[in-house]
Formats: sequence, structure tokens, C-alpha cells
Amino acid sequence: MSVEPFDPGALKLRLDAAVLEELIAAATSLDVDGFGLSRERITALAAVARHDGQIDWRAAAAEIDVDALVALIRLYTLAEILPGWESGAKSPVIPLAAELKKRGAYPDDLTAWIKSNTENRFLPYGSLMDRL
Repeated sequence: MSVEPFDPGALKLRLDAAVLEELIAAATSLDVDGFGLSRERITALAAVARHDGQIDWRAAAAEIDVDALVALIRLYTLAEILPGWESGAKSPVIPLAAELKKRGAYPDDLTAWIKSNTENRFLPYGSLMDRL
């Protein structure tokens, strides 16, 4: 058994335009192993696989076009199988879906697709406690 090295620099990854571009590109490769990302990039990008105090997907979502939002929702729905990308109630899918709904652009079939492609019970709506 091998142990992957810990890279503290990966924890400092920011959700900037370059990272968003990389994630959107990965979202076009949903049928490719690892979404076309190298093992190193999968490890590094795990730092932005949660909507929490360090990463604000809600603010980022406001700047992303509708097609890219849908692509990112699909990516993050499927990506929970990647090591370190498990996110439960902190999934970026939740604020991304909320942004689509706010814009009135949420596709009718997206919830069914999400539910059929994940075991994360919080998708796409989030935790009830977070919504209160």
C-alpha cells in the first residue's frame, strides 16, 4: 500500500478564473477517467470541492454563465467519487443550483439527473438546517 504525499500548498488553492476555467474544461470530459485531470490536479482541486468558510461558491456562481453552471453541477455531482472531493452538505452543487434557480434557468430534468448520478442525499437542495 502506498501513501500519497501531503501537499500543504494544495490547501491554499483559490477559486480564481484559472481554476474555474480548469474545472469547466474538466466538466466537458465527464466520460473520461478522472475527468481528464492528472492525479496531482485531482488532489489540488479537492481544495475547491466544498462550499465552506474558505471557498465561497455562492459568490463565484454569480459570475458564471448558465451553461457553465450546469456543467459544473454535473461535474461536482459525479466527482464525489474522487479522493478528497466528497462534500456532503457542503457540495458546490448546492450554491450552483441555487444560482440557476435565482436566474430562472434551472433545467427541468437536472434534479432527476443529479439524483440518478449520486448517493449524496443533500443534492441539489442542501441541508435542511442550512436552509432554515
